Amino acid sequence: MRFTIEELIEATGANLIVASDGEDDFEISTDTRTIGSGMLYLPLKGENFNGFDFIQNALDAGASGCFIEDLKDVNPDADFILQVKNTKEAYLKIAEFYRDKVNPKVIMITGSSGKTTVKEMMSAVMSVKFKTHKTKLNHNNEIGLCQTFLSMSDDTEVLIAEGGMRGLGEIELLSKHTKPDRAVITNVGTAHIGRLGSVENIAKAKCEIVKYLKKDGLFVAPENPLIRQFNTFAGKSCYVDFSTIEIKKADTTGSEFVYGGNEYFLPQEGEHNVQNACLVIETALSLGMTPDEIAEGLKNFKSIDKRWELQKIGNINIINDCYNANPDSVKAAIKTFLGLYEGKKILVLGDMGELGEDEVKYHVEIGEFLNNFDFDGLLTCGNLAFNINPNKRGCVHFQDKKSIAQYIYRKFKDGAYVLLKASRSMKFEEIIEEIKKCR
Repeated sequence: MRFTIEELIEATGANLIVASDGEDDFEISTDTRTIGSGMLYLPLKGENFNGFDFIQNALDAGASGCFIEDLKDVNPDADFILQVKNTKEAYLKIAEFYRDKVNPKVIMITGSSGKTTVKEMMSAVMSVKFKTHKTKLNHNNEIGLCQTFLSMSDDTEVLIAEGGMRGLGEIELLSKHTKPDRAVITNVGTAHIGRLGSVENIAKAKCEIVKYLKKDGLFVAPENPLIRQFNTFAGKSCYVDFSTIEIKKADTTGSEFVYGGNEYFLPQEGEHNVQNACLVIETALSLGMTPDEIAEGLKNFKSIDKRWELQKIGNINIINDCYNANPDSVKAAIKTFLGLYEGKKILVLGDMGELGEDEVKYHVEIGEFLNNFDFDGLLTCGNLAFNINPNKRGCVHFQDKKSIAQYIYRKFKDGAYVLLKASRSMKFEEIIEEIKKCR
């Protein structure tokens, strides 16, 4: 998206310090690595960087000018300089200015887990009827929100924004800048409990999403007493009762299910993903989509990298679900994995991060949960995962991923299904590469 200087002043209230003849519209860039001619550099500050230190780099790369906060940063090489009080606030105002100009229906999604999956599922469905734009990858903070807004085309009809959270107040801030027409909470679980202290606080933080939900909008969430307790939205709320879902068939190709009297097929394993789909269904219905259109979108949904990704190495079938992990998502993955596949089933579990002072207890609970199932092997790796030790034989703990890979290949190369599940910091995808080296 390109902006005139007049539009940038209107959006941000900036003072025009330097102006030259010639160019009359510009793209905005915060990254000197990709900046070029016809762009204005907007420097940002972070904990470990100061974008103002790179103004000269931006100009050397061809940028026409820049934003500044302090007059000490005025650069004689710039053709245009706009002064604002705070460049991050200016970035947000520019993004909001463009959002208002395009005026799409905005769907904001948050939750303890499943946010990105629901975002991708929502996009697959909305794209059947609407010109749709979505948050890339998991760019779910304020800067990512700006990038999402500014990268949409001017004919976008539905914009889907993912909202991440590290503490109380963050979802409210994102809601303020997003001003959603539809707000969706995927679930309230134990992810981030180390920061927020209790599931009640997590529910309260997630429900901040409705703070700036438009009055004629819709709030969609699972039926959950904590969500009901902390939902302050005065408008319409839709609570999805997962007990009303009828799963007719579930196998490795996906799930056939009935919801609201209509049949759907989701090419994704797991009951939890069917539940995610029902949140999408309710949102889509509220925007005028028919059940047939929604069914078409769900049928076209594709999982994203490191989320239930099946890879075959010889006779070893690896289910790579190692993008992230918390107690709820680990239990859902275990239940899905053990219920879907026929043959030897091996669980490879690692540390779950950000669980606070009760982190050991949550890992012990996974071991207790495993006592309800039969499987052919449990391999753990990590200081915390050592506590996942069910009252069953076949549990082996490893200090490194290479040793796990060698063990898997040596013991199960004749055939097995292997689930990899751990927090992203464990980098469990490296186990796959190590298994390949064993061949």
